[in-house]
Amino acid sequence: MLKRFLRSLTKYYEVFHFFQVRMADKLVIVESPAKANTIKKFLGGSTKVVASMGHIRDLPKSKLGVDTKTFEPQYINIRGKGDLIKNLKKEAKNAKKVYIATDPDREGEAIAWHLANILDVEDSKMCRVTFNEITKDAVKNAIKNPRKIDMNLTDAQQARRVLDRIVGYKISPVLWKKVQKGLSAGRVQSVAVKLIVDREEEIENFIPEEYWNIYASLRTKKSKKSFEAKFFGKDNKKLDIHSKDEIDIILKDLEKAKFIVDEVKRGEKKRTPAPPFTTSTMQQEASRKLNFAIRKTMQVAQRLI
Repeated sequence: MLKRFLRSLTKYYEVFHFFQVRMADKLVIVESPAKANTIKKFLGGSTKVVASMGHIRDLPKSKLGVDTKTFEPQYINIRGKGDLIKNLKKEAKNAKKVYIATDPDREGEAIAWHLANILDVEDSKMCRVTFNEITKDAVKNAIKNPRKIDMNLTDAQQARRVLDRIVGYKISPVLWKKVQKGLSAGRVQSVAVKLIVDREEEIENFIPEEYWNIYASLRTKKSKKSFEAKFFGKDNKKLDIHSKDEIDIILKDLEKAKFIVDEVKRGEKKRTPAPPFTTSTMQQEASRKLNFAIRKTMQVAQRLI
């Protein structure tokens, strides 16, 4: 009877000890399995490293998934990741501390935010760790200095995703019907195309208008240096000249005119010299100013050495 009690007590202690150890473990979540294996070697011990395999939540494919009044995204778990999410929840529940070490960019921050929501990690928890290189020192230092999830980066990714969906989801089907199936209308190229079309319409609708300018070279009787003056208008009002007849009338009025320097403004202007040429800028300038081909430009440059 006593032996049976002692065996039961030993078994109970082993089970209790097992769960106690499990509860003391740290869980680190990264994006890729390969990265998880490498980081596990660095951390070792009771720390467990698992992979989220990229995004675990996204907008639904069957509908727009965005409230067009509030622009609130309607996320769902990505199809085929149900088992992975269950496993992540299980590991997070059995861990004393959860660290989310997804990539240090907008996309990675958004993945971390989704993971924190699914795993019920509180916003106040310092659960986010990032590192720009996968080395032992960088990883260990990141684990020692966790931070909160950066909602600015997360919101930036969400805004990008929502714009992609609002623009692409509505316009892409039009492209499939009018141009070719499989084409994608994104938030950038769609706007760029519209700007190009609007500009082209402006060019086509532009009505050329003739205009003239009048310049005079003036100097005082005592000075040998002259300066150039441009005709502005009459009675302190700007006058636009659109024909040769208007020019002749103005020139006739100016024949006996007396020119007076009424005001002189002095100031300093700074002009920064152009930066030194790179190979590409040298070729561009030679082509633009001298009409040189690239080959000729390089031959001339070689002879300067």
